[in-house]
Amino acid sequence: SVSLSEIDCNEDIRFITKIKEFDRVLGGGIVKGSLILVSGEPGIGKSTILLQICGTLNMNILYVSGEESARQIKLRAQRLGVKSSSVKILCETDVSSVCDKIIHESPDMVIIDSIQTMLHDDISSSPGSVSQVKECTAAFMHLAKTENIPVFLIGHVNKEGAVAGPKVMEHMVDAVLYFEGDRSTDCRILRAIKNRYGSANEVGVFEMTGEGLKEVENPSLLFLRGKPSDVSGITTVCVMEGSRPLAAEVQALVSQTPFPAPRRVANGFDFSRLNLIIAVLEKRCGFFFGTFDAYINVCLLYTSPSPRDRSL
Repeated sequence: SVSLSEIDCNEDIRFITKIKEFDRVLGGGIVKGSLILVSGEPGIGKSTILLQICGTLNMNILYVSGEESARQIKLRAQRLGVKSSSVKILCETDVSSVCDKIIHESPDMVIIDSIQTMLHDDISSSPGSVSQVKECTAAFMHLAKTENIPVFLIGHVNKEGAVAGPKVMEHMVDAVLYFEGDRSTDCRILRAIKNRYGSANEVGVFEMTGEGLKEVENPSLLFLRGKPSDVSGITTVCVMEGSRPLAAEVQALVSQTPFPAPRRVANGFDFSRLNLIIAVLEKRCGFFFGTFDAYINVCLLYTSPSPRDRSL
């Protein structure tokens, strides 16, 4: 043990990348010795953003891949313009071998792609199972803390859109970053679900291009660029996401229904709050909604609804 007063915190304990939106979500950069989980739907950009980070940091990075070959990673790196010679690729799924390699080479940062492909010898179940994911995460957490190396874990999501694996995995890591967006559009939102070293309310906005993810410094301008004009039932409001204001579009529709029980549908908006607004309009404004369906949709940057989306 060590006395709290003897611990030196004067040295810089963060790695600053050149991707400002990513640093914003992490609270100012990558903390040494931290364990960070990056999750999202397949093809959303998890591996892309981490490989781009490898090209911005001038330090030794070990990229452990359990899904792709070294040639496949090289082809993606060429497309993204990543030419760093300090990035080493290790195609391995055995956790013990990976940990031994990390201890032997002592890199400055480690990326595990993905945690669901890792296999622990002491567990008899198949890779991706609850016990395997739990034990593999614990092994990398111990390694990150003892060697003071930041470790990124790429995680899949289940069909409900939540992080796949045991819930205890999210408690073990220091930060959980979640990629949101629709693969049919170019917009991507990186949100911090949990962050021990910064605010969990910050979001980073990116645009997917042929050369990888590009930062969007003014998301509201991107949103307003495609906003239709002179259309009823649509308005633009300003919402706060962390320390930045973002433009959101509110869409509302009231339509008469032949059914005895009218529908109330809220997307991206609290359902109980919708009922409260309808009650106030009926009581104070004289409107009648007893035979009308009411729909409300709040969308931000045209991203598709996600189970992780918070109601406004």
